[in-house]
Amino acid sequence: MNVEQPEPRASTGKQSVPRDAPRIGPGSAADIGAINALIARALGAATGGGPPNFATTLGRHRRLFRRWLRFGAALMPGGVLPRSETELVILRVAHNTGCEYEWRHHERLARAVGLTAEQVRSARQGHTAPGWTARQRLALRAADELHHERVMSESLWSELRPLLSDVEVIELCMLIGQYEMLAMTLNTLRVVPDRLPDGPPPRWARALQRLSARRPHK
Repeated sequence: MNVEQPEPRASTGKQSVPRDAPRIGPGSAADIGAINALIARALGAATGGGPPNFATTLGRHRRLFRRWLRFGAALMPGGVLPRSETELVILRVAHNTGCEYEWRHHERLARAVGLTAEQVRSARQGHTAPGWTARQRLALRAADELHHERVMSESLWSELRPLLSDVEVIELCMLIGQYEMLAMTLNTLRVVPDRLPDGPPPRWARALQRLSARRPHK
């Protein structure tokens, strides 16, 4: 007796990749090249750990990685905004995008440049949390509005302009956009958060962060 077999169901793709498995894994030195491998080791040394997964993953696109890294460094730590303000904005972007990778790295950096543990926690609540300065509150609102609306409202713009210079406003917009882009990439590739050492970054790295936090802002 012939029994008709049901046709196989088309895969939805939802079960093909476990949520905790990277879609593109970290590359070896051969995969990312000698220059990117050296950069990845240096970035790891600055956090007190090994080469970070974001570097060994994005480093697979060799030329783009190095060019993107230079752009990113012009915003953090090389931007004109105060370093503590920059880190606060990045934390809010990490929260808005659900990017645990960004959050874990930048909560340590935020503490290194002067944000308190309470301020780091309050970044998840956003601009409605008590204790922010006017600049901090508006920067957090900017991160929220650009995340949800992709443009600043006239209300926010009118409050922001008396406090931030032309250059600072331009940088704030690009800083938020840069870390939104990075978060989307990390989340999509499912880059696994690094196992960071307990405590703050190495002393020499903290010294560099404090130096950047004290630089004059134009």
